[in-house]
Amino acid sequence: MLNILLVTFPFFALILAGFVAGHRRMLPLEAIPGLNGFVLYFALPCMLYRFGESTPIVQLLDPTLFVAYLLCALLMVAFLVAVSLNRRIGWNDAAFGALVGAFPNTGFMGVPLLVALLGTGAAGPAIVTIVVDLVFTASLCIALSRLDGADEHGAARAAKSALKGVLINPMPWAISLGALSSALGYQLMGPFAKTVGLLADAASPVALFTIGAVLARSQIRVKETGHAPIVWRDYVPVVFIKLVLHPVLVLLVLITVNQLGYTMDRFTLMVVVLVAALPSASNVALLSERFEADTGRIARIILVTTAAAFFTFSGAVAILHP
Repeated sequence: MLNILLVTFPFFALILAGFVAGHRRMLPLEAIPGLNGFVLYFALPCMLYRFGESTPIVQLLDPTLFVAYLLCALLMVAFLVAVSLNRRIGWNDAAFGALVGAFPNTGFMGVPLLVALLGTGAAGPAIVTIVVDLVFTASLCIALSRLDGADEHGAARAAKSALKGVLINPMPWAISLGALSSALGYQLMGPFAKTVGLLADAASPVALFTIGAVLARSQIRVKETGHAPIVWRDYVPVVFIKLVLHPVLVLLVLITVNQLGYTMDRFTLMVVVLVAALPSASNVALLSERFEADTGRIARIILVTTAAAFFTFSGAVAILHP
C-alpha cells in the first residue's frame, strides 16, 4: 500500500497545489481558462496521440471493451438520473449530476496516473473509455439536460450541440490519428516528434495543476453568486455512487462479459475498473456553467470525489493490483 501511495501522492499533490494557487488568487481567475485551453488543445492531444501511436491497434479497436464500458455508462446515467430527480432537482441538474457521476477524469488525470502505476500498456484500455465518455456519455447527458425546457426540440438541439462539441474537441481526433499511425506503422519525423514529445511531457503536470485551479475557480464563482447552502443529500450520494458503485458495476459487467465467452484479459479488466474508480471529470463544472445547471452542486461533487479518491482509488489499486 505504501508503494501505491508513493506513486499516487504526487498526482494529488499537484491538484492541491493548483487549488491553493487558484483559491489564494496566486493564479488569476482570468488565467485559468487559458491554462485549461493549453491542456485541452495542445498538451493533452499530443499525449494521447503519442500513446495511441505506440499502442497496438487491436487494443484501441477492442469492440468487447467498447460495448461493455458503454453499457456501464448508460446504466450509470439512467440510475443517477432516476435517483436524483425530485422537486428541487429537475432534468437539467439531474442530467449534469449523472454526467459528473459517470464521467471519470480519465484524460486529465487517469491516463498519466495509470501509466505511472501499471506501465504504458494501461494507456490503450483507458483511451477506449475516453472515447465512450466523450462521444456518448457527455452527449446523452447534455441532451437529457434540455428536457426541462419549454421548447420540445430542446433535447434535439442539445444533442446536435453536444455532437458539434465532440467534433471540435481535439482529444478524439488525437486518439484517431494515433490509432491510424499505429495501424500504418507511421512515426513522426524527428523535429515534429520532439515538438509533440515536449507538449506531451507537459500534459500530466499542467493538467493536474489545472484540475485544482478549475475547482478553486468554481468554488469562488459559486460564492460570488450567493449560491444557497448545498445540502449533503444533494451531493454525498453521487460521490458514493461515483467512487464505489461505478467501479463495482464495471467489475461485475466485465466479469459477466468474460463468463459469456467474450475474452478480456485480467490486465485490461483491472485498468478499466480503476478508470471507473477515478474522481469525477473537472470539465463537467465548465459544462454545467455553460448550460446553466447548478454549478455549485457539480463543483462540490468534483471537489469531494477528488479529495476522497486519494484514499478510495489507492485502495482500489491495492485490491486489484497483484
